[in-house]
Amino acid sequence: MSEAVSEPAVSRGKTARAALRLLREPLGAFALVLVVGVIAAAVFADVLASADPSKIAPRDRFMAPGMEHLLGTDQLGRDLFSRVLFGGRIALTVALGSTGVSLLIGVALGLVAGYGPRWLDNLLILLFDAIKSFPTVMLALAFVTLFGPSLTAVVVVVVIVNVPGYARIIRTQTIALKSAEFVTAAQSMGAGTARILRVHILPNVIGPILILASMDIPVVIAIEAGMSFLGLGVRPPTPSWGAILNDGFANIRETVWIVFAGGMPIILTTLGFTFLGEALRDIFDPRLKAR
Repeated sequence: MSEAVSEPAVSRGKTARAALRLLREPLGAFALVLVVGVIAAAVFADVLASADPSKIAPRDRFMAPGMEHLLGTDQLGRDLFSRVLFGGRIALTVALGSTGVSLLIGVALGLVAGYGPRWLDNLLILLFDAIKSFPTVMLALAFVTLFGPSLTAVVVVVVIVNVPGYARIIRTQTIALKSAEFVTAAQSMGAGTARILRVHILPNVIGPILILASMDIPVVIAIEAGMSFLGLGVRPPTPSWGAILNDGFANIRETVWIVFAGGMPIILTTLGFTFLGEALRDIFDPRLKAR
């Protein structure tokens, strides 16, 4: 009983120490503030928004930032601050949701490839290589042609693109661990394959992949924004950072505030998640920091 109680306590202690180390690092603290701020703005968009993001007001078109419209208005008189907030909700929903699904599928396939028979490993590697050989833009165009522009198409493209990378990393680490002494001991005691993968191998390989996933989130946000910019993502009038950027470039001679409103959130979110991933990597692998 004492062991069962002490293990969660040790885990909580490690998590608390990691959080303290993250806050002590200037880069980590800065990244955490950015990430928390972006997530909070998206979650509480209904409360923070000063207007309906889709409400058209032709008389207020191309207004400069002010007290009534913090980031100004676009070519249809829509409040840019509200559109940025709700666009962040779309971006984070796509990024976190698709990254989570990619992790689940990639980890499962990587464990199976690394621990399974050789023929299954070769088959999955061939599948991973085949998927990675297709450019992201071509996959996006294919899905949009088949199913039309939608948020679902963006999520499916991101999942297909990210799964092979996660699966390959998990596979490599699984192959390195399946001949370890603690795995051999578990096999000799009659532990099944599912238990060995879940209890002995997965906890030892999931850490690095979670750090990699946090650094992939801005990449996913860029993919969503790029597809929306090209008209392949969410459909108007749904607010999206990519769609705001598209409006800004189309009306760049009238005002620069639309481009600023669409580009600045992407930059801040990219910096936040990238720096957070770097800080977490330094915390959980001090050898990289020493180098």
